[in-house]
Amino acid sequence: MLPDIKILQGMIRDVANEEILPRFNKIGYQLKNDGSLITEADLMADKRINEFLSKHYPDIAFMSEEMTEQEQASLLKNNSAVWCLDPLDGTGNFAAGIPLFASSISLIVDGEVVLAVTYDVIRDEMFSAVKGQGAYLNDNRLLCKTPTQKINESIALVDFKRLPPEMALKILADSPFRSQRNLGSTVLEWVWMAANRGQIYLHGGMQLWDCAAGTLILDEAGGYASTLDGMSVTKVQLGRRSVVASPDRILFKEWLNYLQKMQINCK
Repeated sequence: MLPDIKILQGMIRDVANEEILPRFNKIGYQLKNDGSLITEADLMADKRINEFLSKHYPDIAFMSEEMTEQEQASLLKNNSAVWCLDPLDGTGNFAAGIPLFASSISLIVDGEVVLAVTYDVIRDEMFSAVKGQGAYLNDNRLLCKTPTQKINESIALVDFKRLPPEMALKILADSPFRSQRNLGSTVLEWVWMAANRGQIYLHGGMQLWDCAAGTLILDEAGGYASTLDGMSVTKVQLGRRSVVASPDRILFKEWLNYLQKMQINCK
């Protein structure tokens, strides 16, 4: 039996409101070895969530973004059930005073994400999904809509930073969409796609904790996603992977086809 998702939601909300929100616009940051940022809010939220999960679910291993890659690999290899946590995604936004960040946790069982929670503390928006039971925003069912627009009429969420330079420049030159955004928080970008806040999505390289919860939430809402090579993004593995997504099947196929043709031309 899976853990009670309502209990997890309450815990994530409490930690975010007690450890993250009070520190917003009030603390500095440090640089990690990979050049990304970390704050006291990341560390305290990570600690609180780990303590809660270890107490209430001692048989489930705990893996966090803040661990080393060797620790993460060992946990995935040696445990059938693993929590995957990103205590504060969008730390750059958080440190800069931009109110776009979230906490995200998923449960991986036998190599498959079966439960996911992503919480936006600023807007008090709780996104969640259990495999086979649908996706929700607070208590409202999330259902991806079929848009009437084409790609050139769409709002695109695109992270140019992690794309190959040739591809990024070509997309900028073509401007195949109506308008483009980048939230600076991958876990929010996933759930915004599930909530129909944008029609097409592209990211050049995200980690497991960036996409584990989002893949389930978007899938349960009825959306579509793959890598740029058309491979599944639901496979649980470490290392960066590209992501192409859309709430709509036709838009997804058109967007992926455009990007794949561009990849070939850029080589």
